[in-house]
Amino acid sequence: MAAQALPVLQKLFEDYQKTTPQKLKIIDAYMTYILFTGIFQFVYCVLVGTFPFNSFLSGFISTVTSFVLASCLRMQVNPENRTEFKQVSPERAFADFIFANLVLHLVVTNFLG
Repeated sequence: MAAQALPVLQKLFEDYQKTTPQKLKIIDAYMTYILFTGIFQFVYCVLVGTFPFNSFLSGFISTVTSFVLASCLRMQVNPENRTEFKQVSPERAFADFIFANLVLHLVVTNFLG
């Protein structure tokens, strides 16, 4: 089973490297970072505890929401989705992403107490 999966994963990685634009690779790297941050926060919460529960909750909600916002940005910036998002330029999508992140982090900071 693992011997069959290795060539498939290699082909997937090669195609990703060849066909994915640089902008999308940067967004993917950001999303990977957010994913691992959320996993780390959850594991820390399970191992250590949730004493300042608002801190854990606001941090975890921040990572999940940041991941969702980044995936929305990735969909809007992806050239293959141009027909779906004709009215939204990549610059507008990025500005919306920044604005939504500012609002998100203001709410998260307020929730910390």
